[in-house]
Amino acid sequence: MTQTVDTPPPSQIPLIGILGMADIFAALKAGIYDFRRAPQFGLFFSAVYVVIGFGLITLGAGHVSWVLATSLGFPLAAPFAAVGLYEVSRRLENGQPLVWKDVLGVVWQERTRQIPWMGAIIVIYFLFWTFLAHMLFALTMGLSAMRNVMTSFDVFLTAEGLRMIGLELIVGAVLAFLLFAMTVVSLPLLLEKEIDFITAMLLSIRTVASNLIVMLIWAAMIAILSLIALAPAFLGLMVVLPVLGHATWHLYRRVLYDPV
Repeated sequence: MTQTVDTPPPSQIPLIGILGMADIFAALKAGIYDFRRAPQFGLFFSAVYVVIGFGLITLGAGHVSWVLATSLGFPLAAPFAAVGLYEVSRRLENGQPLVWKDVLGVVWQERTRQIPWMGAIIVIYFLFWTFLAHMLFALTMGLSAMRNVMTSFDVFLTAEGLRMIGLELIVGAVLAFLLFAMTVVSLPLLLEKEIDFITAMLLSIRTVASNLIVMLIWAAMIAILSLIALAPAFLGLMVVLPVLGHATWHLYRRVLYDPV
């Protein structure tokens, strides 16, 4: 006699709502409130993220183009690192107890669901960006790229250097927003619902397209706050990351709703 494993039935595809700026501020307020209610979880998950960031920069130590690429691409990994924060917000919302074993257990169980596929997409996306950043550096800097830029930073003040910086920022911003569009609601959705990652990713893109201006502002706020937090040796991320993670959950709950 064979034993069958019960799998949850597929969830209904949520409907997309319309966001306003009031929703952004309400989500941020809720994110701050969640962080204050459970700071130990926020500090733990952000610490993991900061350690990963230090590892990336250490790998690129001594190579300016790699450091620039990782500095711009580093925030792209934030949505995947924030899955634990989404779970904390979900439990606070539902009045469930916050027990380390249970929260980490849910995050661990996600390895058998759809979120790892999104993690793989994020990694591939990040690797593509680092390759593209190297190519832009070589194409725009030309022969000056053969110089030791670590001891001659004046090369970045030349026309070629400024063009390279401008291209890196523009291309990095476009790619970052595309990844933001694919993940902003798909990751919390995959945590809560039984939906495949492709459907969740496409729904996330449609959600951003339906609320383009508000989502552009939200993405800009994330980028600005993350860059500011990076300045003091990444330590600002210990507060900014959990607040943004919790806020993203609440924004997801405001923009997607179940069919009646």
